[in-house]
Amino acid sequence: MSEYVPIEVQDTSGPVLDVRDLRVWYASPKAPVQAVDGVTFALNPGEVLGLVGESGCGKSTLGRGLIGLLPRGAAVDGELYFAGREMLSLPAREREALRGADMGLIFQEPMTRLDPLMRVSEHFREALKAHEPDLSKAEVRTRAIDSLRALGIPPTRYRNYPHEFSGGMRQRIMIALALALRPKFIIADEPTTALDVLVEAQILRILADIRQRYSPAILLITHNLGIVAEACDRVAVMYAGRIVEQGSVRQVFAEPRHPYTQELMRSVISLKTRELHSIAGAPPDLSDPPPGCRFHPRCPHAMRVCIETSPPTIDDTECWLLDRNLSTADSTPLVRSEVSVADEA
Repeated sequence: MSEYVPIEVQDTSGPVLDVRDLRVWYASPKAPVQAVDGVTFALNPGEVLGLVGESGCGKSTLGRGLIGLLPRGAAVDGELYFAGREMLSLPAREREALRGADMGLIFQEPMTRLDPLMRVSEHFREALKAHEPDLSKAEVRTRAIDSLRALGIPPTRYRNYPHEFSGGMRQRIMIALALALRPKFIIADEPTTALDVLVEAQILRILADIRQRYSPAILLITHNLGIVAEACDRVAVMYAGRIVEQGSVRQVFAEPRHPYTQELMRSVISLKTRELHSIAGAPPDLSDPPPGCRFHPRCPHAMRVCIETSPPTIDDTECWLLDRNLSTADSTPLVRSEVSVADEA
């Protein structure tokens, strides 16, 4: 692993992360899969952006693309600025050195990321020495125990193995490992998956405390809109590789503009729910996406123009419904056949 060399910060007044028209492709036998297509957003210090959408819409691919953890068969294009510096043009070794030290990732499955044959102490030693090789053994121990203590794990558990912890405590260890190097940007990829509601609440409180103490920019990837409402400043809604709507949590939750966002909000379960709501159809095949708006095969408000031309972005929402200058022909509603059970599967 490359020795850590701090990056030269070229702009401390702007966003920590600035993403412009980012695209990610995967190779496949049939055709390239465009998992992320033209994503643009920015993140400021101390800000939390929630990224939501159905499984397979490109959320995790986007997160891994931001820190350069994509498989070899993937290709990336666009612009990606971290602390004012363009990242995609950096040599591979230099970009690799930033991972962990300046750009952290909290994985969603701790037991698939923590080596069962290594003690927690060895995990911390490996991470810290890879990026700060001059640290002494005592300094490594102090940094590690400080990170664990901040997440409610006592020093007596420092030399335990991963299997000796509960699921919630293993997730705390993953967070502590990400924090040990004090990164400026953290991706939390579904950090509460498979945890009960009490442990989930604990993890959310920990993330809030991290934000107050260290002010990192955080990209929180989740399916849970309730978590977004509680933990995030802004939300970006992703569908079929594109961000179709973004804005403040208050604005998007109160007045969702994109039909997909509206359907997601209708699917939220509350004490007032009398029947479950689902979105008809299934997400498209990203190796052969539909023309025009990618949501039009499932959209209850689809118009003629939606199947012919990609929608413009108006007020941070990618939808033809917001265009008040459409002709009568373009705004003609589509005649929709009933979605079969096979299509929904």
